[in-house]
Amino acid sequence: MSQSATTPLICQICKKHKSPHGGMVAEDEIGELSALDQEVIESLEQHEILSSDIEKQFEKKLTFGERLSDRIAEFGGSWKFLITFGAVIFVWIAANIALLATRAFDPYPFILLNLILSCLAAVQAPVIMMSQNRAEARDRLRAENDYKVNLKAELEIRHLHEKIDHLLRRQYNRLFEIQQIQIELLEEIGRKRKS
Repeated sequence: MSQSATTPLICQICKKHKSPHGGMVAEDEIGELSALDQEVIESLEQHEILSSDIEKQFEKKLTFGERLSDRIAEFGGSWKFLITFGAVIFVWIAANIALLATRAFDPYPFILLNLILSCLAAVQAPVIMMSQNRAEARDRLRAENDYKVNLKAELEIRHLHEKIDHLLRRQYNRLFEIQQIQIELLEEIGRKRKS
């Protein structure tokens, strides 16, 4: 038995008119279809699922250096880093003032410490900026995916409303036909009673 034989007639009619209408609705609303909109229309036609795990796709594309810079930026923006950094500075200053007062490797103005901190800041800033750029790119992909999923959901909901409206009109017509038959039967019964 073919699929069209088992599928109700209403579903066949709706399937036949579904794809072009979804595109027309989107085109009427927006004015023109962007590449994203066209992708959504095609997924409607092919009954594809648009939602995907953006994180997995994005992680696959990262190089070793990008992963490393993300880890460094993640560590640099944590309490663990701040506490460790504060402890190292405290130990450095304490060692140079109290313990090594006579033979300090970095005496009071702590020029070596300032140099190390400046180098750390010079390296850490670009690493954090690269990580933020990747986070922004990831957010753009997420927003694009959300837009496609929301647009498809909106078009599907409109299509379902049209199906329901069509079914209701058909039911009203059928009920009207049944009512006409009942009226005719009642009139016939009324005529038989009179005779």
